[in-house]
Amino acid sequence: MTFHDRARFPRGFRCASRNVGLKPEARDLTLFASDVDAAAAAVFTRNQFPGAPIILGRETIKGGALRAIIANSKVSNVATGERGLQNARRMAAAAANELGTEPGKVLVSSTGVIGVQLPVEKIEAGVVGMSRDLQDDPLVGAEGIMTTDTHPKALSATVGGATITWVAKGSGMIEPNMATMLSYIFTDARFDAATLDRLLREAVHVSFNMLSVDTDTSTSDTCVILANGLAGSVDEGAFRDVLVAGCIRMTEILARDGEGAEHLLRVTVRDAVNESEARYVAKALVNSPLIKTMVHGADPNVGRILMAIGKCFDATVNTTATSAWVNGYQVVANGERLEFDDATVRAALKVEVVDLEVSLGAGQATARAYGCDLTKGYIDENAAYYSS
Repeated sequence: MTFHDRARFPRGFRCASRNVGLKPEARDLTLFASDVDAAAAAVFTRNQFPGAPIILGRETIKGGALRAIIANSKVSNVATGERGLQNARRMAAAAANELGTEPGKVLVSSTGVIGVQLPVEKIEAGVVGMSRDLQDDPLVGAEGIMTTDTHPKALSATVGGATITWVAKGSGMIEPNMATMLSYIFTDARFDAATLDRLLREAVHVSFNMLSVDTDTSTSDTCVILANGLAGSVDEGAFRDVLVAGCIRMTEILARDGEGAEHLLRVTVRDAVNESEARYVAKALVNSPLIKTMVHGADPNVGRILMAIGKCFDATVNTTATSAWVNGYQVVANGERLEFDDATVRAALKVEVVDLEVSLGAGQATARAYGCDLTKGYIDENAAYYSS
């Protein structure tokens, strides 16, 4: 499959974004809307301090239908108590009033600083008239949900007679146990909510749930899919394949835009006893600060790969059959470091996308994790995040 040269919405979906005063100048409020009610499913963060929008969203998605999503940046509405929940409900009501629908068909998202009450009055005033701004470019909606992202993120693809569009934000505080930061998927294919829920969870399992920038699970993570059915029925298998491919591609985009990142890091673990252990080891490697700095510095210290595998005490590792490759160049065989030309491995680590592959020699299962290198830029970004 191929993605469109420029992201576009499926029929019946539009968006708008504007500045309502949460940020000094940049867009800080986005409205996504469907012309008709859409079947919907979602997965949310497992963090034990979920934001008010997550608490409300879990209630809203039980209805299985959405007409709109309203999302703000700058303030995450997390750790704000009952007042925060009421403010989330006010956001939903304001969007519903603007679009002529019910609050129970509006999903609310907020992203930004934790522990600050949401200036909901600015949102209520700012959403007025946004329905007149609704248009067809998903990147416009992506701009309004950015925090430390360096660019808006959207992509789309065709499946049968339908379109799938992905819009997302995420740059830091990313290691989901459900999805990633804020990720919205829109399609004009016809599916019921139960089918969407199953397909979404399958796609998230191999994509967003294998993403980590910094090992930290956000309090606001949301991944939702809306299907308004305006394109009619689509083959489920074909739809699933494109959905998975798009989620993986968006995962890579998010990883590459990790705070301060200069490299996309992909870790493939194969020949594991089972998928669970393959995922465990892959995440251990992509999360290792020493692996991350090895990639950042193009340092051919491949002993760090064996270290990161070896610390996975709960995985079955055949230490005399373990092998590893850096961008296709073998550096470990049968548990021992190979003699190799340092300059060759340095060159392999200097490219923008670094693929590490590991064989555990213990079975037949495979998994892939996605992440990025660790740079001074990450520290600079997060040392002053609350104050910026």
